[in-house]
Amino acid sequence: MWRILRRVLELMSDQTTQGKLHVSSRDSEPHLSRSLSNRHIQLLAIGGAIGTGLFMGSGKTISVAGPSVIFVYMIIGFMLFFVMRAMGQLLLSNLNYKSFSDFAGDLLGPWAGFFTGWTYWFCWVVTGVADVIAIAGYANELWPGIQLWIPGLATIIILLLLNLPTVKAFGETEFWFALIKIIAIVALIVVGLVMIFTGFQSNAGTASFTNLWNHGGFFPKEFMGFVAGFQIAVFAFVGIELVGTAAAETKNPEHNLPRAINAIPLRVMLFYVGALIILMSVTPWTEFKAGQSPFIAMFSLAGLGMAATVVNLVVLTSAMSSANSGIYSTSRMVYGLANDGDAPKLFGRLSSRKVPQNALFLSCVLLLAGVALLYAGKDVGVAFDMVTTVSAVCFMFVWSIILASYLVYRKRRPEQHAASPFKMPGGIPMVWVVFAFFAFLVWALTTQPDTLTALLVTPIWFAILGVAYAVVRRSPLHQARVAEWKAMAEGETAAAR
Repeated sequence: MWRILRRVLELMSDQTTQGKLHVSSRDSEPHLSRSLSNRHIQLLAIGGAIGTGLFMGSGKTISVAGPSVIFVYMIIGFMLFFVMRAMGQLLLSNLNYKSFSDFAGDLLGPWAGFFTGWTYWFCWVVTGVADVIAIAGYANELWPGIQLWIPGLATIIILLLLNLPTVKAFGETEFWFALIKIIAIVALIVVGLVMIFTGFQSNAGTASFTNLWNHGGFFPKEFMGFVAGFQIAVFAFVGIELVGTAAAETKNPEHNLPRAINAIPLRVMLFYVGALIILMSVTPWTEFKAGQSPFIAMFSLAGLGMAATVVNLVVLTSAMSSANSGIYSTSRMVYGLANDGDAPKLFGRLSSRKVPQNALFLSCVLLLAGVALLYAGKDVGVAFDMVTTVSAVCFMFVWSIILASYLVYRKRRPEQHAASPFKMPGGIPMVWVVFAFFAFLVWALTTQPDTLTALLVTPIWFAILGVAYAVVRRSPLHQARVAEWKAMAEGETAAAR
């Protein structure tokens, strides 16, 4: 009897002090397992920050922006750090939140949970498609003449097998994937420094830091070249919010999430800026071309043929890591949507090992679109550019929803914000600075024909979501959630006054 009474009091406390609505209703349902340790979360955050865009897309970024690409990556990393801090503060304000889709639905309304959850799912499906395309392209480099559908299909099967056992198995796999990427980048920096300090000679000239400014300065293509760099570079950062998706399966989130988020600036400086400085110092930026990995090119230039082959495998592993993260995050997001009544109940079931296997199957089936795209476009690069632009735009929508949720949180729950041990630096003014930056990114996407086409196609997704939501909102469950949210919001607003 005492246990029942205590549980009732806990639920009342959750709803009155934390304002949680539909997440608390899941308490009677099977839970995801908190099996991801600190080392898993730390490497998961690194793996999310180091995506396929760095290994495959940096060649094109350098070719269009020159050395100014260094500032491009620094600015994007700086802005997204504040998005991650806002996300971290909101997730830690209520440990019943399973992901940012939950706090979006709680703070902005059930519509936001629906749009955020499905858009994030779509983001990762599209990113996964891009990764399958990249994997097929690199497999063709290693084994010339291989049919592209073979590595594409093999990737999807491997990803499914990696994610089905337990979340700890996923965490362990991603740990080693991320570690391989770190070792590759550190090796590139070390080899590059040796080449620079020994005055390495090649057909492109002498390896030297002076190559950063001797070929037209830091802004050789002036302002519009600098702007063009943002179009491609932003995709390299998709997945940086992955730790937010893993919040429900993280051990000791109060300690591990802040550590992972706070390390983002250092990771950007080392893995992005550091690597790009070395690459453009060893080889002038004028030698880089779109569709070619500068990582592979540098090791080949050094005469390390075997190392170049190994790096090719590392790049392939990086794409596999990104796709693995996408499979994980999409399955968890669909699982959460199903528990909220925003997706078929079939996807809200957990296996005996507490894995949403039906949601996993759905994501893997949709990745087959990547195999089809390999034969639809002119080449792998064209297909990759198209899907990465669509993905980047949708990710910006999700990042914007996180910031909008933070603004509402500050207005409706000032006492909770004041007591937070993990406040977002810069507060409300910084949110508007980041919003202005996102507006700049959208404008940047309109300046080139290929990215403009993808930008114009993206609204079709939101139109489809709008139609789906118009159907979902009529259900009794959804109407009850809307009424509950309105009552809660009015009560919190009145209390804040």
